[in-house]
Amino acid sequence: MARLVVLGGGESGVGTAILGLKKGFEVFVSDKGEIKDKYKKVLEHFGIEWESGQHTEAKILNADVVMKSPGIPDKVPLIKELVAKGIPVISEIEFASRYTDATIIGITGSNGKTTTTMMTYHLVKEGGLNAGMAGNIGDSYAKMVAEQDFDHYVLEISSFQLDGIVDFKPHVAVITNITPDHLDRYEYKFENYIASKFRIAMNQDEKDYLIYDADDEVLVDWLRRHPVRSKLIPFSLKEKVEEGAWLENDTIKIKLEHKTLEMNTDILALEGQHNVKNTMAASMAALLVKVRKETIRQSIQSFQGAPHRLEKVLKINHVEYINDSKATNVNATFYALDGIKKPIVWIVGGVDKGNDYSELMPLVREKVKGIICLGVDNSKIKDAFGNVIDLMIETFSMEEAVKVAYKMAERGDAVLLSPACASFDLFQNYEDRGNQFKNAVKNL
Repeated sequence: MARLVVLGGGESGVGTAILGLKKGFEVFVSDKGEIKDKYKKVLEHFGIEWESGQHTEAKILNADVVMKSPGIPDKVPLIKELVAKGIPVISEIEFASRYTDATIIGITGSNGKTTTTMMTYHLVKEGGLNAGMAGNIGDSYAKMVAEQDFDHYVLEISSFQLDGIVDFKPHVAVITNITPDHLDRYEYKFENYIASKFRIAMNQDEKDYLIYDADDEVLVDWLRRHPVRSKLIPFSLKEKVEEGAWLENDTIKIKLEHKTLEMNTDILALEGQHNVKNTMAASMAALLVKVRKETIRQSIQSFQGAPHRLEKVLKINHVEYINDSKATNVNATFYALDGIKKPIVWIVGGVDKGNDYSELMPLVREKVKGIICLGVDNSKIKDAFGNVIDLMIETFSMEEAVKVAYKMAERGDAVLLSPACASFDLFQNYEDRGNQFKNAVKNL
């Protein structure tokens, strides 16, 4: 019996363990941290052997295949030892895709991938297809394949997950954009991070599609230097494309494989130019899996965005409170600042991933009236904006940050939580940070 070792006892790890068991593997789950009780119960229910708080090498180095959680870097000694022994170390995306014949829409990018994934899934589901949504969002892909294999999957895929693929091949791939992010995992080389994102297309052939942002110079330049085999489908806000999507007088126009679709941007439930792009990408992905044009047009109007992504929380004393906790990098915060048309009190900070704040400078000068730093180390933010913004206050809890923002904001302003940083210094994750913001606002 082949031995599957799963490193990491979270959502993807436990899902992989269930699928592995079902496919006849001897399964062992090992997590150096603490496995949550809900996952322990699942492992015990299935009779899967597990350990937490340690990695017992004798039980790991005898694996036939290892699935590692996306959070574990390749440079960890244990991973290096596995690779040196010739034991395959793969991601959940790779493992699960070996056991399904479903049509896959894979979506990656530095920003917009969650919204684009949710929107694509919404369109596909409304179009009557038997579809599941998984990957870097919601439920485990492996668990879905194990328990209720769908005909179609819409997968949000991070660069870390793509690093662990071998044969994974989406029929439709989407790259929303690429901006510097997670550079600490890629030897601080942007090229390495870009290459990681483009792994989504590495196994595609002439019958497959790559939807990409033709306004993104990083993408266009990479494609020029590294041609792919799949059919390229661009979208653009700046120029008309021969085949793909473009914007003309506030109308989204799509021309794709003899189909045409037009939608006025007025019908979009989500605001901002970046959401016009997300809509273009999602609509084309849905068209390519044969969802009807009329269904797409209707479904776009009913789509509600992702939580923690420019989520309007409350209006208090004519001040709008907006939760953009999912903005964990500079580019995501750029979209937020760009999209808000009011004076902004900005809550920013957290674990810096090698951020360059200079691209935010014109927007900060134009729109931000006060900055509230929320992090253990705020020195980089203070250095970047200290000479530009007179009103800058350091805080060390969400409750304090929101109270300070309440005092700072005046009628007609927006209080924006858009941290541009990871959350792990003061919070469990970006959801925890966003939920604490919403609670603090509700308690004002």
